[in-house]
Amino acid sequence: MKNPLARPGAPAPGTRLCALDDIDEPGAKGFLFGRGADRFDMFLVRKNGAVRAYVNECPHAFTPLETWPDKFLTLDEERIICSTHAALFRIEDGYCTSGPCAGKSLIPIPVEVVAGEVRIGHARANHS
Repeated sequence: MKNPLARPGAPAPGTRLCALDDIDEPGAKGFLFGRGADRFDMFLVRKNGAVRAYVNECPHAFTPLETWPDKFLTLDEERIICSTHAALFRIEDGYCTSGPCAGKSLIPIPVEVVAGEVRIGHARANHS
């Protein structure tokens, strides 16, 4: 898979995204970097003490997943949902379990939590 951080507008490794406490447990938070052709849209998901990040792009329609800011999770907060076609994704790995893109996955972004802050990790890092 191509490195998502090589896309135009993507934040550099080490970029501070937010304080860990800025994300509900469980919860999600979106981030937008750049504009126009250099726009990079991503989100964080926090659940069971882990923080994961994904490119905010449905693998079916290539549109942002949320309709309302930071509303990436199902009502029971057990899965990520695409508001366009109701595709459902596992939080732990972004794999689509149902909907028009079943069997495909969201593009992961490496993140790390350092001293209570969520930062962009290095391309080879695992999710924290």
